[in-house]
Amino acid sequence: MSQSAVPDITLNNGVTIPQIGLGVFQTPEGAEVQEAVRAALETGYRLIDTAAIYGNEEGVGKAVKASGLPREEIFITTKLWNANHAYEAALPAFEESLKKLDCGYIDLYLIHWPLPMEGKYTEAWRALEKLYNDKRVRAIGISNFKPPHMEELLKGAEVVPTVNQIELHPMLQQKETCDYCAEHDIEIESYSPLMRAGEALEHPTITQLAQQHGKTPAQVILRWHIQSGFIVIPKSVRAERIRENFEIFDFELSDSEMQAIEGMDAGRRIGADPDTAAFK
Repeated sequence: MSQSAVPDITLNNGVTIPQIGLGVFQTPEGAEVQEAVRAALETGYRLIDTAAIYGNEEGVGKAVKASGLPREEIFITTKLWNANHAYEAALPAFEESLKKLDCGYIDLYLIHWPLPMEGKYTEAWRALEKLYNDKRVRAIGISNFKPPHMEELLKGAEVVPTVNQIELHPMLQQKETCDYCAEHDIEIESYSPLMRAGEALEHPTITQLAQQHGKTPAQVILRWHIQSGFIVIPKSVRAERIRENFEIFDFELSDSEMQAIEGMDAGRRIGADPDTAAFK
């Protein structure tokens, strides 16, 4: 499967992003993250998603350089951590991420969590708008934001977020958040798309569809994300799994099959709730 087969999504500022990428959450810095990124880029991935808190930005940057691919062919996302929401802290935090990645510019920079109990995410957004207006980043966005958080952000925003990266999988479909984002032309990016606990992979609806299509349960779920119009960033450190996750463009789920997966929604969150998450 070539990279050219991967659909792009055009963000609300005209920048295009590949619809599937590699997430490197909990992938250790050093050889492990470099090998995962190398395998992904060789497979055809062109979107790599990291974050300051992951502690592996340097390894991602090294792997991108070692690939020999032109920088403009690779879409790099990183995120502002919660301790740096203050305007005067956000700007140097960005510089630190850029230094570690050593990639010239960031394609997409996100506020990692809203931390509504502190109420500083609007301040952080002003810093991201400055970075965007100064052309240090090609696009800016948010992560883990629910509609009330976005409503507050948009009250004073000059730039509408391009992306909202949220936990999303068949057991947690966040329809209210997806609908709000659709109304405001904000793309949804799914993290933990396979549900780390494995519950979705073992669901009878998924296993039956996998058998019918001659695909793995993971491939069926990732195909559902793609056909739903989401950007999706499955995480793996195993080259064979990285390749498997990419091989989802040679089959299609029918409308009734898509509806069957939509019927799996159970509000089953495996990560933190953005309303109460306060880690710094």
